[in-house]
Amino acid sequence: MNTLAQHTLSNQEYLDWESLQEYKSEYFAGEVFAQAGASSKHVTLTLNLGVTLHSHLKGQSCRTYIADMKLHVSEVDAFFYPDVMVTCDSRDRATDMFKQYPVLIAEVLSESTAEYDRTFKFACYQKISTLRDYLLISQDVYSVEHFHLNSSGEWVRTVYSVGDTFRLGCIDLDVTVSDIYADVDGVVTLEEKYRRLSPL
Repeated sequence: MNTLAQHTLSNQEYLDWESLQEYKSEYFAGEVFAQAGASSKHVTLTLNLGVTLHSHLKGQSCRTYIADMKLHVSEVDAFFYPDVMVTCDSRDRATDMFKQYPVLIAEVLSESTAEYDRTFKFACYQKISTLRDYLLISQDVYSVEHFHLNSSGEWVRTVYSVGDTFRLGCIDLDVTVSDIYADVDGVVTLEEKYRRLSPL
């Protein structure tokens, strides 16, 4: 990710500046980072999950946001753009340009951001007291990594593939991997991927 600012910005300076820009940028500790455009796979996966969550939560107090809604992680002085997030906290009704109290965050992985989403970004997200579920969705293989905060305060990782169903307890919803990958072309199973990489 490319740094845009040559000097540190305050939260408000970033929000004021970014509101005038054509493209999205994230913010961490005074620095601004440009966001790359998304592939058709990325957009479809984000939309599929967002529609699934929105349909389930329609008429309830929770809200689903995708792509263009900022998340303010005040604990680490950052603003991010999660691919999908759900907030059920009434405090988030008071802010229109960003949210702060999600129960669920999902990121669609790309080659350039996978390590960033899995390590640095997740470490920041774990500072959010309301967060209970974190999803990492692969673009190229049927793979959904589900990190769930258990009753002991530990993040438990489970990987799901095509044909699997997993539960998002924070919003009382069972999600099928097939629904997330609906209409996404060129996706293979992990077994197929490794078979192709293996020598004859």
